[in-house]
Amino acid sequence: MTTQEQSRAEYISRINHVMEYVETHYHEQVRLDKLAEIAHFSPFHFHRIFSALTGETPSDFFIRIRIEKAAMQLKDYPRKSISDIVFDCGFSSMALFARTFRKHFGMTASTFRLIERPIVVKDGIYYSKNGQPLSKKNQIYVALNNELCSINLKQVIIMETKIVVKEMPEMQTIYCRHTGAFNQIYKAYNKLMQFAGPRGLIEPDAHTVTVYHDDPSVTEIDKVRQSAALVVHQDVKTEGEIGKMTIKGGKYAVGHFEIKVTEFENAWNTMCVWFTESGYEPGEGNSYEYYYCDPENHPEQKFVLDICIPVKSI
Repeated sequence: MTTQEQSRAEYISRINHVMEYVETHYHEQVRLDKLAEIAHFSPFHFHRIFSALTGETPSDFFIRIRIEKAAMQLKDYPRKSISDIVFDCGFSSMALFARTFRKHFGMTASTFRLIERPIVVKDGIYYSKNGQPLSKKNQIYVALNNELCSINLKQVIIMETKIVVKEMPEMQTIYCRHTGAFNQIYKAYNKLMQFAGPRGLIEPDAHTVTVYHDDPSVTEIDKVRQSAALVVHQDVKTEGEIGKMTIKGGKYAVGHFEIKVTEFENAWNTMCVWFTESGYEPGEGNSYEYYYCDPENHPEQKFVLDICIPVKSI
């Protein structure tokens, strides 16, 4: 690795630490100098470096995460009052929340909540539970024109699997962050394995995990954050773009799949439709995919995995 590559990796690592802090403290009042301290930069340099590497100012990123967390709660917890969501997400007043929400989504929170939640996705188009097409433009849910007819969910939900709710253990991992299209996360996995291999961390029974930090039905795809992770059973000294992450244990809906690379969309659709009739709603924490083997070692090059989504009773 060249000096230039090492420097960039170190900068990315510091910015990742800031993003991780924001993800768990978005409901608090956090000053720029605190974020700069986490990144080990002066506030002057931190603002410019963060903006250059992410395409957003620190303030814009913090506000976006906060308002998107609020939007997810509006959809996931229909019985929770808007005022409770506002203050749980750290907004100091209803008026500030209303201005911020309208600016970001182009509508009021009440209107946003009334629009049916997308349940499945096919060819980049989101659909409601009754098969009506929905779309997201500038993070606004709008009905598509009549040229797109509704679909039968059975046409996109073709996975036969047993989905169970069970306690999942806490896991310690090392990870490399990817932001953007799902099918590009292999780049992060390549970096992760280049780090783990020479250190003897890729054991015969090693398991990898893809952790999802954002909801793609709320967050634009070019900003959706994912972590390519490797479960470890020892303390690992990380460096550069490789960091440490604890995947929380708790109650999850777990679906087991053996699928081709082109079938991930259908597998996730299967999980999402299950939710609508399960008696559960999404819980706090990140969803993840837990892989049992490298598809290169599978006779049909399939992925054998569990999709795990945190849940709580309705």
